[in-house]
Order: sequence, then structure tokens, then C-alpha cells
Amino acid sequence: MADVFTLALQNLTAPAVLFFALGVLAGFARSDLTIPDAFAKGLSIYLLLAIGFKGGVAAQATGLTPEFMSALGLGLVLSVAMPFVAFTILRAMSSLDRPTLAATAAHYGSISIVTFVASMDFAKLAGLQPGAYLSAVAAVMETPGIIAALFLAGSAGKPGEGAAPGGKAEPRISGELLREVLLNGSVVVLVGAFAIGLITGQRGMARLDLFVNGLFAGVLCLFLLEMGLVAARRLQGKSRLTLRLAAAGIIVPLCGAALALAGAVALRLDPDTAGVMMTLAASASYIAAPAAVRIALPEGDPGVYLPLAVGVTFPFNIAIGIPLYAGIAQAVL
Repeated sequence: MADVFTLALQNLTAPAVLFFALGVLAGFARSDLTIPDAFAKGLSIYLLLAIGFKGGVAAQATGLTPEFMSALGLGLVLSVAMPFVAFTILRAMSSLDRPTLAATAAHYGSISIVTFVASMDFAKLAGLQPGAYLSAVAAVMETPGIIAALFLAGSAGKPGEGAAPGGKAEPRISGELLREVLLNGSVVVLVGAFAIGLITGQRGMARLDLFVNGLFAGVLCLFLLEMGLVAARRLQGKSRLTLRLAAAGIIVPLCGAALALAGAVALRLDPDTAGVMMTLAASASYIAAPAAVRIALPEGDPGVYLPLAVGVTFPFNIAIGIPLYAGIAQAVL
């Protein structure tokens, strides 16, 4: 347990987390500090490119190992399972309508790429060595959970719970939706950069080392500063969050981390990799999922799922969850 507290303290005093806290404080203080949307999007693209490329280079060096395939399979299972877990917990802890429940569950079925990047950065600072192939696992986990949540939305048998008049479920999967999910910008950049790193290997890294490594920590600090501002303003804006829903925003990620840990134990993953897998399962999307549910579940309330994902789950994982999952994985595996 002492190791968990040590990791937590290291994470809380890391520059990236402190910049996130600065953004939160500035947001709640109603500072005029702003990060232009176009610049924030550029920072996001850079982070995806860097983590994907570095993962591809490392994957070329290690090859398609059994550990890689095991983690990939576990990631797929977790991505499909988490919407059902989130839906069940949220329904028990709230009186939300079914479209909003399903839309929120979609956010927990997908993953937060920035939480993943922060987890990998934390692992590096803590001297851990998770599998570099995890960027490919993260890319695979972006979409299946969103699709699973849409089936949940369409499975109601009662009008007013996401069903069509007459009690028949509305079809939620459309060509437009699949295009939005599968060709989401974050997925394209992450998968594409991973493929380029896989093709070019160390030769490519020699040319891009300063760009993908030297600038990474500073860009992450800038992005988390912006995310702190966003989190604070989401919580202050139009929101239906209650204390019970906020509690669910912590309980759901903890359940996801527990499922990932059970899978890691069964598959005998190494503890460093297991800690990041737990973070992936515990994270909530705020890029891919909102774009998808805006199309597929327009009746879902963004005043619930956006503040919950960005204002509760994201800060919890950044400040407490990442070191907690890493410490538990080290203790158990």
C-alpha cells in the first residue's frame, strides 16, 4: 500500500497534473485564460501522432508477441463489456431516461486517449515499462463500446425509453454513424501513426526523435492545462449532475479497472502493462463518443454525459486513478 501512496504523490506533483490543476483553478475562478480551439486540436493531434508513432516503432522491434495478442483481446472484451457495466450502475443510481443512460454508457465503453497518454507518461516517470504495443490496443478500444451502447439504446421495449412508437426498438446503427466512429480523427491519427512507426521503425525514429520525444512532455502540459479549463467550465455550465451521478462517475471507472485487473491476472500480463490496461478500462471518452452519440442518440442529454466524463471521471483518473491502478497492479501481479 505504501507503494501506491508513493506513486500517487509522484503523480500529483508531476508537471502535467499540476498544469491540469492550474486549469481547473483558473476555470473555477472565472479567469479570462483561454486556449484557442484550433490550437487545442493541434495539441491533441500531436499527442496522438507521437504516442502512435512511438508505439509502432516499439512494436516493430518486439513483433506480434503472445502478450500483444492477449492485451488486444482483453481490450476488445473490456470495450464491449464496459457499456453494460456503466449502464447497469447508472440505472441503479439515477432516474435518467434510457437514451441518456445509453449515451453516457457509450462514453465509458470508449476510452480517453489523453488519459492513456498521461498513463504512459506516468509509467515512464515512475520507471515502469508497459508494452509499447498498447497504443494499438487503445486504438482498437475506441469504437466497439460505442456500438455496444447503441444496441443498449435500441433494446428497450417501452415507448419513451429509446424505443420507437409501438414498442419496437429503433435502429441506431447507420452508415453515417459507422463512418463517424471508424473514421473519427483521433482513431485515424493514432492508427495511422502506429502503422507508420511500424513500417519505418528505428530509421523513422532517428528522424523524428526530437519531435515525438523532446517536445512531448511540454505539449502534454499545455493540453492538460486546456483540459482543466474545460473540466471546470463543464461543471459550472448547464448540467444535471447530482451527487449520486458524480459518485457513479467514480464507481464505474473503478469497476472497469477491476475487470481489467481480473483479465490481466487470467492472461498473466506483466504488472506494468496491466496498470495501463486498467487505466484504459477506467477511462471515459470525450472525443469519439460525444461525436457518435450526437448523431445516434440526439435525445441523450449532454448536460449529463459531458460533465460526468470530463468533469468527474477524467480528473479522478488523472489525479488519483492512474497511480492507484499502477500500484494495485504491482501489488497483485
